[in-house]
Amino acid sequence: MINKKFLSLFIAAALAGNLAACNKAPENTVASNPAQPAAEQPANSNLLLAEFSGPYGGVPAFDKMNLADLKPALEQGMALNEAEVEAIANNAAPATFDNTIVALERSGQALNRVYSYYGIWRSNQSSPEFRDIQREMTPILSAFNSRLTQNDKLFQRIKTVYQGDEYATLGLDQQRLVKLIYDSYARNGATLSGEAKARYAAIDQELAKLYTQFGNNVLADEEGYVTYLTQDQLGGLPDSVISAAASAAEQRDKVGQYAITNTRSSMDPFLTFSDQRDLREQVWRTYYNRGDNGDEHDNNAIIAEILQLRDERVALLGYDNYAQWQLQNRMAKTPERAMALMESVWPAAIARVKQEVVDMQAVADAEGANIKIEPWDYRYYAEKVRQQKYDLDSDQVKQYLQLDKLREAMFYVAGRLFSFAFTPVPEGSVPVFHPDVKVWEVTDKITGDNIGLWYLDPFARTGKRSGAWATSYRSHTTFDGDKNVLSSNNSNFVKGAAGEPVLISWDDAETYFHEFGHALHYLSSDVAYPTLNGGVRDYTEFQSQLLERWLTTDEVIDNYLVHYKTGEPIPAELVKKIKNAATFNEGFKTTEYLASALIDMKLHSIDPAGIDVDKFERETLAAMNMPEQIVMRHRTPQFGHVFSGEGYAAGYYGYMWAEVLTSDAAEAFAEAPGGFYDQELADKLVKHLFSVRNSVDPAQAYREFRGRDADVKALMRDRGFPVK
Repeated sequence: MINKKFLSLFIAAALAGNLAACNKAPENTVASNPAQPAAEQPANSNLLLAEFSGPYGGVPAFDKMNLADLKPALEQGMALNEAEVEAIANNAAPATFDNTIVALERSGQALNRVYSYYGIWRSNQSSPEFRDIQREMTPILSAFNSRLTQNDKLFQRIKTVYQGDEYATLGLDQQRLVKLIYDSYARNGATLSGEAKARYAAIDQELAKLYTQFGNNVLADEEGYVTYLTQDQLGGLPDSVISAAASAAEQRDKVGQYAITNTRSSMDPFLTFSDQRDLREQVWRTYYNRGDNGDEHDNNAIIAEILQLRDERVALLGYDNYAQWQLQNRMAKTPERAMALMESVWPAAIARVKQEVVDMQAVADAEGANIKIEPWDYRYYAEKVRQQKYDLDSDQVKQYLQLDKLREAMFYVAGRLFSFAFTPVPEGSVPVFHPDVKVWEVTDKITGDNIGLWYLDPFARTGKRSGAWATSYRSHTTFDGDKNVLSSNNSNFVKGAAGEPVLISWDDAETYFHEFGHALHYLSSDVAYPTLNGGVRDYTEFQSQLLERWLTTDEVIDNYLVHYKTGEPIPAELVKKIKNAATFNEGFKTTEYLASALIDMKLHSIDPAGIDVDKFERETLAAMNMPEQIVMRHRTPQFGHVFSGEGYAAGYYGYMWAEVLTSDAAEAFAEAPGGFYDQELADKLVKHLFSVRNSVDPAQAYREFRGRDADVKALMRDRGFPVK
């Protein structure tokens, strides 16, 4: 079934509906495609519409995808899907679960296959030619989606099943499926009529165009602003950063220079290690001014229009503001509950920042730097404080964090907890869309059964959106026979010189585990129906956040964190320093994230008429006592989670909501007899928190795992903040 939550992934450039990823303190992140219904469409001459063929239950023909096929494939896919929906809506038989709900779950598979390719062009291989098609098709796709969700005959049949006698006889997962579908339609204009219904659809089309424009503007600034360095400007940079910068310059035909690209994976290490303060400021400003340069790619006016249209749209449904509408089916339920959580942590976070700045200023003063700590100094002097307080050098740690070895570590964890085995697929046997993409077969270690495939696209390149995310090209379902999973992880690590290992930071290693957690969530699915592979936004980051904790387990540290030159395991003394410094710089990390989450919620809780977005951001942060040495992790003009789609709009708080669950669940493992590899608890983890996806209410699922609700004090303990 195609509906708004699925289309928003492709219409826009952000996460909506069927979940996926992002980072623990995230970048523009991830979403997953809907599962492919089991009933197959007739074969079609357009490759993008055709059934997946080949091994492993069929795979996308990524090696043969042709952009010229995209527009006709979308047009034909919409026509096929609309015909299916019309047949369901006009069925002369009384509405039942099978002839309405299950029929909808089977519909739209040809169009879903097109979206698998569309997602690659949008996220992994964008080009000016694709963006032209995207701009043209976005309002058309939105109008198509509105026709489906506002089909009154269809909605009345869904309503009949939801409110009829048959509902009580359905299984619990079937009842949840019916409710999710009913709510999806009701919340997206199906209950409206006349002018209100038409206006709702028109707003959707306008928003779809604005989301696309917003995302493309950010991508343009990421591609258009690159800082090139010469040999004499490399002071303080580790060899690994220099090598990556040289490689990035070479890829841009600037041999002999060094490129700091306008992405977090390039910006962050430069600001951490560069001795050139003027260049740190330049790189900092370039990165944090994305979408805010007063030029053709400026996003401020677009944001104002998005906010006003969202507010108008939810008013048609009787809501006071967009945040109220968005949170009604989340774990938080209301904006007030979400704000209460964030505001309970905010004072401790900014208090910690003040102390961190005092420590950094002392180092700068002792060096005779004669400066006041500014935002472009924070990472640089935090690193000096880390070395002074904990004798911990981030670059020294990096020597033990090889990308390939960390991948092996993730496979080890998946084997212990999920009984998954990962075997490389012979090159050429499964089509890929870029030579950097590698594929593994995933099997059950005990039965040998195929679970699916795992695709990995790890490196940054022109045309690939920034950040890290997970997605799937086919999700597991059983209602029409077993479907295996085609899952994918995508990152933006800077590719080093040929033959050299890629070394990453500790934070990036945590993110790598985080995104793999999303993939494991897909791969462990044991649900019957496609829609149940979705998720509740302030819950779906929990599973991936939790997987980060296995990076610091002894089994991973002892076997996979080895020096990239000598192969020697990371010294126990260095591990001790890492663990001692676990909550170091927590003020910075918490504050930059929370500032973004709070601004998001506040923007969507006010009347946005006449809003000056830049002024609102500036004045609201000042009223919150935002430390002047820190900026939001995602400033409003580049906040793709929120303004290139709707998945995280009024929902960015969800990472912290999920982290309460994460911290509480991590304490359960820490207290278990077998620790983080306790088999009984691991079985409960898979059974109650991973395999059920969205077939069980998240709050109930967590209680089944833990025996009680999560305790917010666990989060405060985790971050080293005072617990009252």
